[in-house]
Amino acid sequence: MSALSSQITPDFTPPKEIVLDVQGNAIAARQWGNPAGVPVLALHGWLDNCASFDAMAPFLHSLNLVAIDLAGHGQSYHRHQDANYTIWTEIEDVMATADALGWEKFSMLAHSRGAVIGTIAAATFPERVRRLALIDGLVPPPTTDEEAPETLRKGIEQRARYRDRKSRVFESIDVAVHARKNGLFKLSDEAARALVERGIRPCEGGFTWSNDPQLMAASVAKLNEPQVRAFLARATMPIRLALGKEGIQGMLERIRPLAEQVPSIELREFDGGHHLHMEGSGEEIAHWFEPFLRGEEPRSTALAE
Repeated sequence: MSALSSQITPDFTPPKEIVLDVQGNAIAARQWGNPAGVPVLALHGWLDNCASFDAMAPFLHSLNLVAIDLAGHGQSYHRHQDANYTIWTEIEDVMATADALGWEKFSMLAHSRGAVIGTIAAATFPERVRRLALIDGLVPPPTTDEEAPETLRKGIEQRARYRDRKSRVFESIDVAVHARKNGLFKLSDEAARALVERGIRPCEGGFTWSNDPQLMAASVAKLNEPQVRAFLARATMPIRLALGKEGIQGMLERIRPLAEQVPSIELREFDGGHHLHMEGSGEEIAHWFEPFLRGEEPRSTALAE
C-alpha cells in the first residue's frame, strides 16, 4: 500500500445516478461523497463523460461531488440540429445545472475542455464560483483576428458534414473499448472501459456511441489573445492546476507560462498523459485537490514542482 493510500482510506460507496432538469433538458450525472459536504461540480473533457471522475471520486468522499455528462455526451440530452456545441452554450448549462442542484455558490473540478469551460464560467460569474481544481486544461488556445473568417467557414462546413453522420457500430463492448483505448488520446484498458460503458448504447448490430456526432464540428468562433487574458484576469478565485508531464503535445509549454502570470493559480506537474486523473496519478491528484476544495488548505507561497 502506498503512503498516500495508508493516510486516507477511500470511500467505495457507489455513486447515486441522478438526472437533472436543466431548462427543460435532461442532464445525467453521478453524485458522489457527502450530500452535506462542500458542493463541487465536475466537468469532463471532449468526447468523454462523467465516468472520467470514477477513479478520483472515492478519494474525494468528504465533498458533495456531482459529475455531469455535458450536453451531447454520455446519457445527457443532444442539442437540436440547428444548435452548436460551443463553450458559451456549455456555460449556460453549467450555471443552470448549479441552479437545478440549488447551489448558489460552488466549486468546480474539471478536465481538458471541461477545464476551459470551468475557467470561462468562473470568470463570467466569479461571485458564484469559490474554487477551481483543473486537470490538463485552463483556457482555449487563442486565435488571431485574421483567422476569424476561415474559422467561421470551417465551423459551418463541419456542422453540415456531421449533422446527419451515423456513428460507428461495434459488434461488442470489448471492440468499442479497444477503439477508445487506441483513439486520439491513448488510454489504459480500465480507463477506456469506464468511458465506453457510460458512453455507448445498444443498436442494430451491436453498440454505438451515445455522443452526438455534431460534437466533432469545429467552433464557428474563437477567442483572441486579449479576450483570453481578459477572462483569466477575472478568475481571481483560488485555482489549482494539475498538468500531465506526458500530456497533449505543447500543453505544458503553452499553459505553464500563462498560468505563472496569474497570482490565483497554483500549478503542479504529475506523471501521466492527458487522462492522468483516470490512471496512475488520480489518487495523488485527489489528495492534492480535496483539502483545497474544502477550503482548508491555504495556497503555498511558491508554485509546487
